[in-house]
Amino acid sequence: MSNSVIVNVEWLRERISEGNLVIADVRFSPKEANYGRCAYDAGHLPGAVFVDFKADLTDPALEHGGRSPLPAPERLAERFGALGIDTSTTVVVYEDVNGPAAARLWWVLQYIGVEDVRVLDGGFEAWKGAGLPVTVEQPQPAARRLVPRIREEALAAVEDVRSVVQGKRRATLVDSRDANQYLGLEAPFDPVAGHIPGAVHFFWKDGLHKDGTWKPVEALQEHFAGLPKDEEIIVYCGSGISATPNVLALREAGFSKVRLYAGSWSDWISYPEHPITTTEDLQSHRPKRR
Repeated sequence: MSNSVIVNVEWLRERISEGNLVIADVRFSPKEANYGRCAYDAGHLPGAVFVDFKADLTDPALEHGGRSPLPAPERLAERFGALGIDTSTTVVVYEDVNGPAAARLWWVLQYIGVEDVRVLDGGFEAWKGAGLPVTVEQPQPAARRLVPRIREEALAAVEDVRSVVQGKRRATLVDSRDANQYLGLEAPFDPVAGHIPGAVHFFWKDGLHKDGTWKPVEALQEHFAGLPKDEEIIVYCGSGISATPNVLALREAGFSKVRLYAGSWSDWISYPEHPITTTEDLQSHRPKRR
């Protein structure tokens, strides 16, 4: 099999009938709570199971942990085991096009120990656009026992990020949000604007072509050329969701020491003592405290 995480429709078409393959539909809209389920019921890839993005990939928000906390490994394992997935299963995930939902599912499955997880480039629209069949039939997968094998090196806690900001830990912080959020010019989802001091900016959508398909490895390597490959990279966004396409893109580009700060900006600002940086601070070269 290819070492690339990203696969095209032809790759999947040739393997769709393999016995140890699970296709996971994780279509999602933040504006419509039932969008994913309705889209799945209206038509999906043959044999695909449905993953509810909010219910399966996030927990309710608490005081700390961000807006979209990562569920406990045991809950994740129970849910995905029920969908016929264990650590030896090949899983191909997709959403409507390329976006954070599929990347989040890819990251979560890798985090709990599923060895071979792929992302369908272009998602459902690419499959349908290629004239390949869709169905409304819903599979009844045989449950498997998924014993989590947590990849601790994939996840960064707030303590890790705090150590980086304090100069006690060597790592590069990557902010995946758009430029206005990074600069602190606006905060559409959080009560505080700005970014974590020292973070560099790589908007997650810059890993995609204008048509929404993933850029090839060579282009991703050029995109991230300024980042050190021999050092740890901690990636964050607003709540640990849109950071995952950057994690995926960095892995594709050959970066091996990449961690997701799952709580991200919304977790960082839940601690009043944490410093933040805005465009004004960048001009004066000093971070400020909340």
